[in-house]
Amino acid sequence: MIQFVKGRGRPLALLAVVAALSACGLPRSGPNKSEILAAGKIDGVGSHVVKVTPEVVRAAAYTPPLGFSREFLNAGLVGSDDIRPGDRLALTIWENVDDGLLTPKGANATQLSEVQVDGAGFIFVPYAGRILAAGNSPEALRQIITRKLEGQTPDPQVTVSRVAGDGATVTVLGNTGAQGVFAIERPTRTLSAMLARAGGVTIAPDVTQITVTRGNRTGRIWLKDLYDNPAQDIALRPGDVILVEEDQREFIALGATGQNRVQFRSQTLTALEALAQVGGLNSNLADPTGVFVLRTEDEKVARAVLGRNDIVGDQKIVYVLDLTSPDGLFLARDFLIRDEDTVYVTEAPFVQWQKTLSALTGTINSGQSLATAAGG
Repeated sequence: MIQFVKGRGRPLALLAVVAALSACGLPRSGPNKSEILAAGKIDGVGSHVVKVTPEVVRAAAYTPPLGFSREFLNAGLVGSDDIRPGDRLALTIWENVDDGLLTPKGANATQLSEVQVDGAGFIFVPYAGRILAAGNSPEALRQIITRKLEGQTPDPQVTVSRVAGDGATVTVLGNTGAQGVFAIERPTRTLSAMLARAGGVTIAPDVTQITVTRGNRTGRIWLKDLYDNPAQDIALRPGDVILVEEDQREFIALGATGQNRVQFRSQTLTALEALAQVGGLNSNLADPTGVFVLRTEDEKVARAVLGRNDIVGDQKIVYVLDLTSPDGLFLARDFLIRDEDTVYVTEAPFVQWQKTLSALTGTINSGQSLATAAGG
């Protein structure tokens, strides 16, 4: 049992020693700077600690590009006159006889105004039979029907027109003025034109991504890149699904900044901008010399960053930023953050000292209270 005797320093010294020994167990937001740097020097840890330099900034400045594959880019414009399954056609047939096969008595022409092209691409015309319409232009189909009827009635005259392009449609979803199914028509045969037809996008252009799904293939592009690069304005195909959505990329902020999952607010995001998004460094908590970005780099980028050709496979890399110098601030301004990065800010050394002193003061006060109670 500890005896608290007035004027004696031994109990207080003992309490101080106990508090100092327990300081390593005080709550904190994560490892400190020295612990992370030391871990990078241990063989077999599995991660590399790299100080950010201008060379590292350039080597790590890889952002997976968005854009359409060659299969999307090489697809030509859909012919506005091509007939497809689902289209509706209007047929008019003239016969050069008073009592024709199709024309009612007293008339010389008959109209078939709503002929639906079935799923297999065929239509049925009386006396002409089942005819493959899909893939033909209205003019080509007119000639086919004319030849079929020539053996039934003398000198038939036929006209064919598309009533609606229901078979050549795309689906537009997401953040647009109007969602729905839209026909591919002469003014709307490209992606940008179809977006305009759907009322344009309703979210900030800088964070807007456009995804086009065609069968089992998918392509994605930034809205800004679509408008800046006309070569990426792909031709649409029947059945395409167009999704307009906000950028889903995010990074994780840990340590003295608090714990947050933070979405990107622009197409590119630097370390300095990422820190600004979470409120900057807390001057009462953060160590500006210990800002870390944790990332898994692919083999090619890792080799460039580490300056080694013996790297095989993806590598876990911890990038170190020091914001206490002008050069460090410029490097943080240029260092790009990528999707699923972790930005970790260590606590300043004095923060642990403050916690230790608080724990020590609390312990001393408790001890003095016990001594007073014992003496009373």
